[in-house]
Amino acid sequence: MRQRSLIAITAALAAGALTLTACGSRDDDGGGSDSGSGGTTVVIGVDAPLTGDLSALGLGIKNSVDLATKVANKEKYVEGVTFKIQALDDQAQPSSGQQNATKLVANKDVLGAVGPLNSSVAESMQKVFDDAKLVQVSPANTNPALTQGPDWQTKKVRPYKSYFRTATTDAIQGPFAAQYLYNDSKKRKVFVIDDKKTYGAGLAATFTEEFKKLGGKVVGTEHINPDTKDFSAVATKVKNSGADVVYYGGEYPQAGPLSKQIKAAGAKIPLVGGDGIYSADFIKLAGASGTGDLATSVGAPVEELPSAKEFVANYKAEGYKEAYEAYGGYSYDSAWAIIEAVKAVVEDNDGKLPSDAREKVTAAMQNVSFDGVTGKVSFDEFGDATNKQLTVYAVENGDWKAVKSGTYTG
Repeated sequence: MRQRSLIAITAALAAGALTLTACGSRDDDGGGSDSGSGGTTVVIGVDAPLTGDLSALGLGIKNSVDLATKVANKEKYVEGVTFKIQALDDQAQPSSGQQNATKLVANKDVLGAVGPLNSSVAESMQKVFDDAKLVQVSPANTNPALTQGPDWQTKKVRPYKSYFRTATTDAIQGPFAAQYLYNDSKKRKVFVIDDKKTYGAGLAATFTEEFKKLGGKVVGTEHINPDTKDFSAVATKVKNSGADVVYYGGEYPQAGPLSKQIKAAGAKIPLVGGDGIYSADFIKLAGASGTGDLATSVGAPVEELPSAKEFVANYKAEGYKEAYEAYGGYSYDSAWAIIEAVKAVVEDNDGKLPSDAREKVTAAMQNVSFDGVTGKVSFDEFGDATNKQLTVYAVENGDWKAVKSGTYTG
């Protein structure tokens, strides 16, 4: 099965090959360079933690974007255009992300960027990209404020027109977890912990609100320092609280040891988190006592989607050393959305990139719609994914197993 069987191609696009001429007269804001052989090179930037504690997720993002460009090039999906990536390491640090955004903007061949992983890093990058009219598509950011503004709960206002994402938000993910724990697992007393970061604190807040609304009781709250690995004090508080479940807003480098130490303290209750803990590394860090822990993650399980079979096969065939992890499919689809937007701009400009290609690609992204690895890919008026599906996973026999998929019913 070729990629075109995954991607919805209109008859107009499929009818005839586009002849794309090299355009040496583009200004620096245009993007795309003459490759010297009658073609044009378009670079897709990647920003993710490629080193450090979260590198398992970051490398999965980078590899999946790389795969998308290789498939597009092999199929000559945009005739005359060769796609390449420029991958930069943000180490999950907002300051590094901002510097990387500046670097990508400075490369005139970059017409779009995929990333970052962390919502806090995205906050530092959005204005840099938006000022340059350079489109950004994140496969992993879930904080609602990034697309709907800081007052999103009462008044939704889109802050940046250049920012899009293929992952659904914590406005849905937190409540989805609360509904599962209260209705399906019959949990009534929760101890809520977060790492004080943008993603973790926001996720814990939306979970807490829904859990209380359903009738559940929050028997304790705690904020941890993500730079430490000793959680014995909070583990003792959990044990003494009488909680029958722990909800953690944060990421797997802390969630794994936290789970292990809570069980060691005598609280034999599950730790539950969001997509930030949905990683094979969480299971390694939590150890055998992590069995029964839960995580929600965006979308349906990639391995179970017919649309993802080719992605999984191609990823394996390419021989990447690292797994595609939780955001592989979403990263591929984020990159493909940029490729689709570039194709639309080229088609509208007689087979070549215009001098204001960045601005045109950003505008075209709003109308991008295709059948991707993760399902239907398109964006609403805020730049959010229209795909609102989520899945609950449980740790069983040393692996994550999907236990329930669905959408949040608010």
